[in-house]
Amino acid sequence: MPVRTSGDGSNGRGGPNSRGHGTALGLALGSALAFGGSGVAAKPLIEAGLEPLHVVWLRVAGAAVVMLPVAVRHRALVRDRPALLLGYALLAVAGVQACYFAAISRIPVGVALLVEYLAPALVLGWVRFVQRRPVSRSAAVGVVLAAGGLACVVEVWSGLAFDALGLVLALGAACCQVGYFILSDHGGDAAEERAPDPLGVIAYGLLGGALVLTLLARPWGMDWSVLGGDTAMNGTRVPAVLLLGWIVLIATVLAYATGVLAVRRLSPQVAGVVACLEAVIATVLAWVLLGEHLSAPQVVGGAVVLAGAYVAQRAVPAPSSPAGQGAAASGAGRDLASPAPRDPADAHPGGPPRG
Repeated sequence: MPVRTSGDGSNGRGGPNSRGHGTALGLALGSALAFGGSGVAAKPLIEAGLEPLHVVWLRVAGAAVVMLPVAVRHRALVRDRPALLLGYALLAVAGVQACYFAAISRIPVGVALLVEYLAPALVLGWVRFVQRRPVSRSAAVGVVLAAGGLACVVEVWSGLAFDALGLVLALGAACCQVGYFILSDHGGDAAEERAPDPLGVIAYGLLGGALVLTLLARPWGMDWSVLGGDTAMNGTRVPAVLLLGWIVLIATVLAYATGVLAVRRLSPQVAGVVACLEAVIATVLAWVLLGEHLSAPQVVGGAVVLAGAYVAQRAVPAPSSPAGQGAAASGAGRDLASPAPRDPADAHPGGPPRG
């Protein structure tokens, strides 16, 4: 997630007091848990008959309604930062969520989220080969680890046993995150005191994303009767409306809110490590609740992907350092709401959002 100090009394990057640090860690862990559970709750709805885009629309539209009072409070953002809001709506909300949910309808939840963790590597590629700016050696090592781990996750030696379209969709989610990072690079010229309020940007991003997804998903053709019945979760019957409530209230509204509060108090290194736990949480929950078992090479590969993301985000140096141009972050690319960094590689995403 992007990490910035906020003037809220915490010490931010300079090191918060122990009690505040513990609270921030708790919030970050709660956010990772909430986000990590989105795919697990969504997949039974998809298997019950809802289209992936319909589930995405229900998630985003429901969260937008809940966040509407926040949007009204920060209505000046529409005039002051329209490009920021539009980019967040199209990429961090609509793009990432649609690609991710479509991916999990075809491949395991844990695999889809791990593929999304290629985003830091893709950001580094953009910085190095498109912008022609140097990247640090440790960041490059992180990219290599992430790519090698991904090869194990998808078991390339077996001829890509996973659904090819599912993998492409998961990569699409990663690319949407990269698009957001690049957008952030062009929005970081605002002074810290004039930076947009994160919750306000989240609220308008959800509203804009809901409008975009309404055009794409056309919910008037959705099978609404699915929400009135039960779904199967690894042999257990669960009310569909209960899963939808989890997706909207816990995996979206609560996850974003706790994530924003956490990233304002944690250092980039700590926030990046905690964000990596989202993939672990999603994989474990999919194993326990959906019966999606990964092979030993896939588990090892997932650990290597996370290690690569960790090494890459650890490479973020001081903002004044030239090597800072090449540092990347780990996560799911959903925090455009944080005051926009001057370098796309300085953004520390938390989507998925993924997921």
